[in-house]
Amino acid sequence: MKALINKCIDIYVKKQEIFNYLIIGVLTTIVNLITKYTLLFTVLDATNAKQLQISIIISWIVAVLFAYVTNRKIVFKSNSSNIINEFIRFISARLTTLVVEMIYMWFFITLLKLDSNIWVIIWTVSCQLFIIILNYIFSKLFVFKRKKK
Repeated sequence: MKALINKCIDIYVKKQEIFNYLIIGVLTTIVNLITKYTLLFTVLDATNAKQLQISIIISWIVAVLFAYVTNRKIVFKSNSSNIINEFIRFISARLTTLVVEMIYMWFFITLLKLDSNIWVIIWTVSCQLFIIILNYIFSKLFVFKRKKK
């Protein structure tokens, strides 16, 4: 048992950034959902199309702000002094993946009409996996770039 625990710790240490990214991703999703449902169950009405969209936008903004702070500090351990530039790159990357998600879902569900409940679930899950990978790549390569020594 001790050997297994040591092996798990060794794997975590070697792949710490990826594990932390996945943990922060789960927490970001929770922040998004809590924000959205708090708004919808208190001050906004889910049956009102505009209010539903407002809850989605606000929850996306809160989740992205949470993701930026936690990715900066915990995942990528950024020490950039140009926080504004870094934050703009982060928002730009997240807006890019938001557009990718919208196009992906439109293509499979609207254009190809693969829109039964099971297909919507399949496309949503596959899209989220794709978006998680893209967000990690964008964050690693364009947002939280480490300066070469």
